[in-house]
Amino acid sequence: MAEKNMKEMSFLDHLEELRWLLVRSSAAIILCGIVAFFFSDFIFNEIIFGPKSPNFITYQLFCNLGKQFDMADSMCITEINLPIQNREMGGQFSMHMWTSITVGFIFAFPFILWEIWKFISPALYDKEKKYAASFIIVSSILFFVGVLFGYYLIAPLSVQFFASYIVSPEINNAIDIDSYISLMKTSAIASGLLFELPIIIFFLTKIGLVNPEFLRKYRKYTLVIVLILSAIITPPDVISQVIVAIPIMILYEVSIFISVFVIKNQEREKLKP
Repeated sequence: MAEKNMKEMSFLDHLEELRWLLVRSSAAIILCGIVAFFFSDFIFNEIIFGPKSPNFITYQLFCNLGKQFDMADSMCITEINLPIQNREMGGQFSMHMWTSITVGFIFAFPFILWEIWKFISPALYDKEKKYAASFIIVSSILFFVGVLFGYYLIAPLSVQFFASYIVSPEINNAIDIDSYISLMKTSAIASGLLFELPIIIFFLTKIGLVNPEFLRKYRKYTLVIVLILSAIITPPDVISQVIVAIPIMILYEVSIFISVFVIKNQEREKLKP
């Protein structure tokens, strides 16, 4: 595709390039997933089931923070009652396979970005194509930071909240392994993709779907939504809610700055003879 002019490519040519993008990206995910398959002990016992322990680093940090503000009773966790069960014959094997694929997706993400860049680069100006390395590096860093944010903040706070939430003492929690793994995967990957917001806003601004005025107009609504989500997944105190909300709002403000930058560049291009 890089050797062809975008205008000379037919719709079927684009579909063919997209098909190969998906094939190569899937192959990278599977290869990384195969490697992850053989590290199951570490992935499950140390990473996935880490937030089940009250000694998990996030709980300890929140506890120390609570002591500083005389809120140790509400922010210190001494026990997490969260028994995990499997009710299907092939449940553990299936979970092992799909978890490996998920880990494979996370580690293959920079390669997927490279494939996406190759697909969209013919639609960019020549001077923009030279930013391929910057695009991949920045996007990958944002994604991995988002995954860590989801794993170390969203996931443990969600686990702690749902493990301690009781509608009636007559109901015993025996969490299915698929449900627990789903929460962990969603927290990590969704956060990773959320942290791509500045990159998404960059491209949406370039094609004219959003602008700085639109983002500023809906800033207050975004803040309310973020605070509501933070209140749902965090313990019932303001400090933990703010800790979760601040990084997301910083990303939103950075996105506004990026949108302004793109608009100014477009205006300069129009003024050039």
